Amino acid sequence: MTLVDLKVIDGNVALITLNRPEAANAMSKGLLDDLNSTVKEINSNKQINCVIITGSGDKAFCAGADLKERSGMNDDQVVDAVRYIGQSVRAVESIKVPVIAALNGVAFGGGLELALGCDIRIAADTAKMGLTETSLAIIPGAGGTQRLPRLIGIGRAKQLIFSAKAISANDALSIGLVEEIIPKEELLSYAIDVAKSIAKNGPIALRQAKTAINQGMQTELSTGLEIEHLCYKGTIKTNDRLEGLKAFKEKRTPNYQGN
Repeated sequence: MTLVDLKVIDGNVALITLNRPEAANAMSKGLLDDLNSTVKEINSNKQINCVIITGSGDKAFCAGADLKERSGMNDDQVVDAVRYIGQSVRAVESIKVPVIAALNGVAFGGGLELALGCDIRIAADTAKMGLTETSLAIIPGAGGTQRLPRLIGIGRAKQLIFSAKAISANDALSIGLVEEIIPKEELLSYAIDVAKSIAKNGPIALRQAKTAINQGMQTELSTGLEIEHLCYKGTIKTNDRLEGLKAFKEKRTPNYQGN
């Protein structure tokens, strides 16, 4: 049985489902191996314009690292395991098209770090989340100390990380940790609708916009503006841009081909 399922919807939306419901979709090495293989498969499919990541079952998006697996490791193996989680989150973050985290349940530790590596977070109204590592006498090691303050601000990030507190979906929305809250039973269908609305846009434009935002946010404004300009230029000499103009003129839906 694969620990990560991949389904392609309408040819251009990829749905990734973490599939260890009996273990709250915790990040075992096997699950991470499957996740990385799935990311490579998506990156090689030029028809995919948007990705959704969610968890199987109705309790957990991802509860983080597999602590049962970790209990049998020595110190060096633990360090390597945490690094592998971080590399896997980075792989998801580096998917060239927009990625939506559909948080169907708890997202703790590495599970929330995975969601932070996504572009958009939509949570079920019953979801809970937190970077709970300090309660285990460790710290977030898969990007949480870096991505969380960039998303919600330094003070709020320190408060969550230092306290190891789990917060509700409503609290997560109020601090900007998630973009939307949806009734649990409607979450996946809503996330798919959002993904479809994204995927219908120009494929090259989506990739260039993501690059401009992600790279620009790592620099000061003047450099970011130059990055934006270069990414914009990357859309000019494309058939899709001409198709977009033609479709607008003809008052019809554009037929983008990604070239």
